[in-house]
Amino acid sequence: MRVYQKQFALPQHRRGFHLITRAVEDQVPELREFAAGVAHLHILHTSAGLTLNENADPDVRRDMESVFNHIVPENEPYYVHTIEGPDDMPAHVKSSLLGHSVTIPVSNGRFLLGTWQGIYLCEHRNNGGARRFVVTIIGE
Repeated sequence: MRVYQKQFALPQHRRGFHLITRAVEDQVPELREFAAGVAHLHILHTSAGLTLNENADPDVRRDMESVFNHIVPENEPYYVHTIEGPDDMPAHVKSSLLGHSVTIPVSNGRFLLGTWQGIYLCEHRNNGGARRFVVTIIGE
């Protein structure tokens, strides 16, 4: 049994849902050393999230952004935490709804994802900046 952990950053993405599977794989070449195991990917921020979803049709990512903006709108009069701008409090709510981590099986040095699955960075801020992550891989 082996445990590997690494922190890394990805450059700033515009607000929306972004497919980052390949970018994560590029940041973690050590993944190739694992024949079997589990990878846990965690984002070190409270206004962005992670999820697994459709990796082929970009319309899904656009629709996800639209749905989340509808569910959690900006500029609601009941928001108290507004000092960081109108997108901040909704970003915290959206990231809590989605979560801050994903756990993915590893097989033959790759993430074992379904045919149409990919890792999404869910950027909820207009100017979120670079995002930091930690990946932990447990396996052989």
